[in-house]
Amino acid sequence: MSLKSLSTLSPNTFFHKLIHTCSSPISIPTSTSSICIHHSHKQNPCLSKRNLNFTLLLTPFLWTVFPNPLLLAQEFITELQSYTDSKEGFTLLTPSSWTKVDKAGATALFQDPNMGSNNIGVVVNPVRLVTLGDFGTPQFVADKLLQVERRKESTKEAKVITVAERSGKGGLQVYEFEYKVDSTRGGIKRIFSAAFVASKKIYFLNIIHSDNPESPLDPNKRMMLEQVLHSFDSTI
Repeated sequence: MSLKSLSTLSPNTFFHKLIHTCSSPISIPTSTSSICIHHSHKQNPCLSKRNLNFTLLLTPFLWTVFPNPLLLAQEFITELQSYTDSKEGFTLLTPSSWTKVDKAGATALFQDPNMGSNNIGVVVNPVRLVTLGDFGTPQFVADKLLQVERRKESTKEAKVITVAERSGKGGLQVYEFEYKVDSTRGGIKRIFSAAFVASKKIYFLNIIHSDNPESPLDPNKRMMLEQVLHSFDSTI
């Protein structure tokens, strides 16, 4: 399908093409979003020696149970790297260990080296829209994404978890979605998606990660993937 014809696709067909490009398997095996950490310090002006000793003894235990959030933020920074496509005009963070691969129809695709079905895909196509709001509300777009997933023969169940909207560069409308899909191909998957329109082009991000009961998505990895989601933005 030519790029010209993509600009006249119906909403259902358009999102079918986007999701199919980002989620279908292939044969072969990077604007930075900040992490906000809020500390609340309340000092006791008069600590007894006994209380002070108890606090000192308790500190190592608390440090083990509740990891330092600053160290966690630094870990994310180490694991993520910036990727910018200056030609198409978008940027995002990607896991530094994931490999960029080529796939027909995908503008950019990154795969988990340990499991190729875990991937981050970006598709860019021309449209006749000025803003994403011209296409519909975040809930409207989420419903379209879900309709596409449910039409797949392999889909057993699909459920939207969250729908959100944020501002990108220059106040750009960015829609974000999280949904869960149970499929006969790969089991349960957690999917994070984002979309925006800039310069008569629609940008679509799809982050797919396995989330099966026997091997659920790790909370730390989930936070890292959310950072990728929130970092997706225009450079135009």
